[in-house]
Amino acid sequence: MRILVTGAAGFIGSQVADLLAAEGHEVVALDALLPQAHGGELPEWSRRHAPVVGDVRDADLLDRLLPGVDAVCHQAAMVGHGLDPSDAPGYASHNDYATAVLLAAMHRAGVRRLVLASSMVVYGEGRYECARHRVVRPAPRHPVDLAAERYDPTCPECAGTLTPVLVPEDAPLEPRSTYAASKLAQEHLAGAWARQTGGGVWALRYHNVYGPRMARDTPYAGVASIFRSELAGGRPPRVLEDGRQRRDFVHVTDVARANLLALTAPPPQPLVPLNICSGEPRTVGDLATALATAMSGPAPLVVGGARAADVRHVVADPRRATDLLGYTARVGFADGVAAFATDPLRDPAALPA
Repeated sequence: MRILVTGAAGFIGSQVADLLAAEGHEVVALDALLPQAHGGELPEWSRRHAPVVGDVRDADLLDRLLPGVDAVCHQAAMVGHGLDPSDAPGYASHNDYATAVLLAAMHRAGVRRLVLASSMVVYGEGRYECARHRVVRPAPRHPVDLAAERYDPTCPECAGTLTPVLVPEDAPLEPRSTYAASKLAQEHLAGAWARQTGGGVWALRYHNVYGPRMARDTPYAGVASIFRSELAGGRPPRVLEDGRQRRDFVHVTDVARANLLALTAPPPQPLVPLNICSGEPRTVGDLATALATAMSGPAPLVVGGARAADVRHVVADPRRATDLLGYTARVGFADGVAAFATDPLRDPAALPA
């Protein structure tokens, strides 16, 4: 297959491009080299794909690249928690407007297969059960409770204790950050395109991806990269809340393989979301401790507090990806984090002031 990979020099996109090429596919690589994610020049690992340096928002460029393409793997995005609402125009432009331009160009070129990089952030809080009221949707956590170190949400019906459970793809969606809202908008745009064109979309909802080629020393990076940067500087990793917030940390090579499986599977009609996760829930504190041990660094420092729009627990149900794509994660938490201690990272070209 001839496959256009957007964001092909990025953390995940570069791993996808490598795997596709290794499996005999022809990769058309495109990346804008956004400074939040990239160093001052093209990473060495991406040069083998002779990437086109350009913007997904450039319709004329897409019209030159898409003829003869069998499928598009759309990884390009502005990612991460960001700084504050001033980031909103960037997320809307790089994520949503760019996706709209890409979908229009795919329509003109007659390309009907899309794999979209989505995110678990579309869920907001994870899924919870109350002993009395079964599955409930907790309200956003109140700043007063967070200040008092009451981090776990309670039942909206009885204020009782909730038990976090696995989140399926048909759970209600409630993005709580600008980035999350932009990822959900991408899914909606792709779904509308598929219905209008007869195309098919796999929307891969990545959980907390980590591994080689992550950007470092930037607030747009993932928590694993932030912890490693602190440890590399001789500082203890600072863990917010009480460190017991649950996540699913999935290795980037497993994410790349999920993309390969989706690109080579029959396309769904019109859009099917899939949780791409490890199926091995861990706490943020577990990650900090394991990485500190692997790097022989200082023990994590639990500092309390919480970032605006952060959720307490979100851990996915991986069964649909297994059933539909045959995907299961291969890299375990212990092995993946131990390797991450020395994995190559990339320097950002520009840090926010």
